[in-house]
Amino acid sequence: MAKVLNRTERRKARVRRSIRTNAGGRPRLSVFRSSKHIYAQVIDDRRGVTVAAASSLEEGAREGKATGANVDAAKAVGKLVAERALANGIKDVVFDRGGYLFHGRVKALADAAREGGLSF
Repeated sequence: MAKVLNRTERRKARVRRSIRTNAGGRPRLSVFRSSKHIYAQVIDDRRGVTVAAASSLEEGAREGKATGANVDAAKAVGKLVAERALANGIKDVVFDRGGYLFHGRVKALADAAREGGLSF
């Protein structure tokens, strides 16, 4: 019997499938957005390892911000993950929005990662 997936899981699987076919061997910058925080990680799917990660829970990303659930926190996480990826020698990535719309915090994280030196 086929596995029954809810709408969110189907959308996430659809986005991830298209990313893997178009990635060309590049690692992916994956985003997870919760109601209180935002997380980003650069994943090398060939080796199955996380190369760089950052979240709004970290002290470097918060810097006096009251919450991790706003655009400013997402920008800080984007810059931080870009900085860590560049330190590990990764410049080209493919963006995995994880089924979220490319708007608001997700867009702010992506733009900050681009400003930080990642290209996608």
